[in-house]
Amino acid sequence: MDTLKVRDAKDVEEVVRAAIANEQPLEIIGHGSKRGIGHAMATNAVLDLSALNAVTAYEPNELIVTLQAGAPLADVLSLIDAKNQQFAFEPMNTAPLLGTPALGTIGGMIAAGLAGPRRIRAGGARDHLLGAHAVSGFGDSFKTGGKVVKNVTGYDLCKLLAGSWGTLSVMTEVTLKVMPKPEAERTLLLRGLDDAVANKAMTAALGSPFDVSGAAHLPKSAFLAGTDGLGDLAGQGEPLTVLRLEGITASAAHRADSLRELLAPFGTATLIEDAASAALWATVRDVLPFAAGGALGGWPVWRIVCPPASGAAIGTLLARETGGDVIYDWGGGLIWAALPPKDDAHAPAVRMRANAVGGHATLIRAAEDVRRDVDVFHPQASGIAALSERVRASFDPKTVLNRGRLSRGAVA
Repeated sequence: MDTLKVRDAKDVEEVVRAAIANEQPLEIIGHGSKRGIGHAMATNAVLDLSALNAVTAYEPNELIVTLQAGAPLADVLSLIDAKNQQFAFEPMNTAPLLGTPALGTIGGMIAAGLAGPRRIRAGGARDHLLGAHAVSGFGDSFKTGGKVVKNVTGYDLCKLLAGSWGTLSVMTEVTLKVMPKPEAERTLLLRGLDDAVANKAMTAALGSPFDVSGAAHLPKSAFLAGTDGLGDLAGQGEPLTVLRLEGITASAAHRADSLRELLAPFGTATLIEDAASAALWATVRDVLPFAAGGALGGWPVWRIVCPPASGAAIGTLLARETGGDVIYDWGGGLIWAALPPKDDAHAPAVRMRANAVGGHATLIRAAEDVRRDVDVFHPQASGIAALSERVRASFDPKTVLNRGRLSRGAVA
């Protein structure tokens, strides 16, 4: 495996142009923390961006930070945390789920676009990406967006780059919006609800005027014991439905009291605050009950996005049919499903359930031989697939960037 470690955007241009000339596909990596997601790429050349790791500019008063794509995410989170700021979309740390040692880089965070529980209120990674510098599959540098929060110029290519898994361009620098961290957070816990009732409770909370910033349900307790971040919350052997409120202290406390009254028909809610609440939501964000080092670490894990009202029905059926376990986030709109090992990772059942409600499913964790035989990303309808291919080809006509990562059967 040839590893080409670049120092700047000019190096990236040269590497991509050489790859085009030699018809040599490139695998793009930062720390390689997400290499286990997607299909294995048929290439023996790696474009390593880890040396592009500088913080180009950070203007806390303007709520923006500009970073090279290989900047370590852990360092960046520490940097903005020191100014009491955060990425409001709550980026997921895939390391525990995949069993990788590194949290990854800013470029990987944007390319994957995996947002956490606050996605329901703050939007996804693409909504916080203000601008980017990148190198296309033509070997040319381009930039999109800017360094201001209000940016209305040109086409919003940022929304294409976020979640593209490195198939459209090689990002070299990005500018992101940051937000002040809330002064306080409060989480209400309801115990003992089944999936359907929990779905109704979350729907009621999210439809209330109390500005709920997280709504999740952990249905079973057997796999929760000993999970980091849950402490003794799972010790009573009951499902947990959790609802988060954030803001200034007085407001969060007042809204928590009001939400508790609203949810009284579903049971008596208990309350955890601040550090305990933050640990709980990090557990939900990073799907720690399904961590690679845990009891279900050998099981494939699906990420299913669906209409929130359909979440409980889909999750319940999948768990019953396969013997697996599920976690609900986004009020039921996001299902994490850990299913018992099988050659096809239960793909037909998962896809059938997702298709029935207009959702989509991604196989986030599975052995390489499974990912070789199963579509990792949700197959698109023919019209959408044709449009996606035209967009991809307009950025990378020779398919030198992460060839085959999104589609099974692509070859070098």
